[in-house]
Amino acid sequence: MVQGLTTRMSNGEILRVRDVWDDNLEEEMTLLRTVVDEYPYVAMDTEFPGVVVRPVGTFKKNTEYQYQTLKCNVDMLKLIQLGLTFTNAEGGLPTIGGELCVWQFNFREFRLSDDIYAQDSIELLKQSGIDFAKNEEMGIQVERFGELLMTSGVILNDEVRWVTFHSGYDFGYLLKVVTGEELPTGEEEFFDMLKIYFPTIYDIKYLMKFCDNLHGGLNKVAEALQVQRIGPQHQAGSDSLLTSCTFIKLAKKFFSGVDGAVHHAGVLYGLGSDTGQGGWQPDFLE
Repeated sequence: MVQGLTTRMSNGEILRVRDVWDDNLEEEMTLLRTVVDEYPYVAMDTEFPGVVVRPVGTFKKNTEYQYQTLKCNVDMLKLIQLGLTFTNAEGGLPTIGGELCVWQFNFREFRLSDDIYAQDSIELLKQSGIDFAKNEEMGIQVERFGELLMTSGVILNDEVRWVTFHSGYDFGYLLKVVTGEELPTGEEEFFDMLKIYFPTIYDIKYLMKFCDNLHGGLNKVAEALQVQRIGPQHQAGSDSLLTSCTFIKLAKKFFSGVDGAVHHAGVLYGLGSDTGQGGWQPDFLE
């Protein structure tokens, strides 16, 4: 039986964060294929070892510096966790075995004893309950996960709407997972690849520019919108669920629903067209 945090919701339903390890990866990926068509809004969060390096040299634009910082760190570091929350346009979650579901994938490659990391980031993850020894012993092989994700129907799918918060690094790591390669040299190529793998992207941090009196990080925005967190902060499953619920609430309040936010899709906060270049609109708007 799948393990993971369970919570009883206010309406009496049970919600489970389905922890995915090496031994149940194939089974859980099969489940994703069964839910993505009916629940195409996919909120995503990653946990990684922080930011440890800054690029040197002269940069014509700040956005070039920001992208090169992202690239240097994603190329060098290893993904620890990925959280995925699937919903419909109203925020409804899939039900499996009588339980509402969120997925949390735990990866094995990162090793505290060998790998470089930012100490403050790792301390936050330890405090949130991530067991690094268990990840090393039982975690998913990133390469295998990338192969299964490629055939899951979750990526390379024009019907899927990716929902994120300040997500340059999240998409950097996910792109590295599915391609098995370092990130593109330049930001423009990075966005070209994102559009192929993740055709429609919403970044809540960017959407906040069009909302009155919304400021700060995910927790602060969720609190302002009266969205309750379920599960521990700095675990990817809980963070992806909070991202999803916050997006639905924000879209209803400021954009008359998720369809009203689509004109602000295709922009990542602090990168691309948020700074005057790159980015894209979904194909169905072109």
